[in-house]
Amino acid sequence: MKRKICIALILTVIAVPITIYFAAPGLVYRATISVERCRSGLAAKSVMVGDHRIAYLEGGSGPVVLLIHGFSGEKDHWTRFAKRLTPSYRVVIPDLPGFGESTRSWTAKYGILDQVARLAGFMEALKLGPAHLAGNSMGGNVAGALAARRPELVKSLALFDSSGVTPPKKSEMQLAWDRGVNLLLVNDADDYDRVMKLNFSKPIWLPGPMKRYFAEKAAAARPFNRKVETDRRAETYDLGPSLGLIRARTLILWGGDDRILDKSAVALFERGIRNHVTVIMEQCGHTPMLERPDEAAGHYLDFLETI
Repeated sequence: MKRKICIALILTVIAVPITIYFAAPGLVYRATISVERCRSGLAAKSVMVGDHRIAYLEGGSGPVVLLIHGFSGEKDHWTRFAKRLTPSYRVVIPDLPGFGESTRSWTAKYGILDQVARLAGFMEALKLGPAHLAGNSMGGNVAGALAARRPELVKSLALFDSSGVTPPKKSEMQLAWDRGVNLLLVNDADDYDRVMKLNFSKPIWLPGPMKRYFAEKAAAARPFNRKVETDRRAETYDLGPSLGLIRARTLILWGGDDRILDKSAVALFERGIRNHVTVIMEQCGHTPMLERPDEAAGHYLDFLETI
């Protein structure tokens, strides 16, 4: 009898976490993210900026580094990347308003310049002072516009596969955008693999329950992401004419296999920003800080040492 009880207990110990994993992958994800944040020295916080509550991660000490995610992204896209930065820098990673855990307002506008104003307000609310600013994709567009319009807030700039200019060679994403189609919007759970392949040179493997969780989360965000897209199209902000106003030393980092923003855009950024250095990560897609976080962070740290 005692042996049967022991076997039953062992099976229960094994079965409970497996059941939770398949039945509630969101709980598993949140637990995993908590561990990743802890390992990277980051803590979750929030602050009111105007009529938006902005959620953010913060950790480390030293000069301030501010990391900005792209369209449909969130702050934890930088968490593993930040692990190498927090020993030497104070790292701050916001969810841009309209994304992640920050406020979504159907009556607010989320064009690039609207987000630039909110990001400046966020920096002022936290009294960050001049910061090293890095942005990916749409986040690079926001960061670049801030560097051009508010140079006193930007100590250095890093553009990771940044939007804001029209590459000479248009990607499949941009050709679709010209037709009014946003390939980054996830339609349903079955559509998630397509978006993953679009973002990554080598898509990150995800077990079925976790992939389903991310897919359902992305599909649920689709209506508001569509609203953000509409606001961006209405504004049609072009960073190109403002590149000459960027005084901060700039890292232009690009994934060589980017299918969302073709690497031919690099030449336009190089031509417009006088004080720059360029790194191309071959066999890497649109989000280097997600696909190869350690390598991307190494390039960024090397760049920061030149400031």
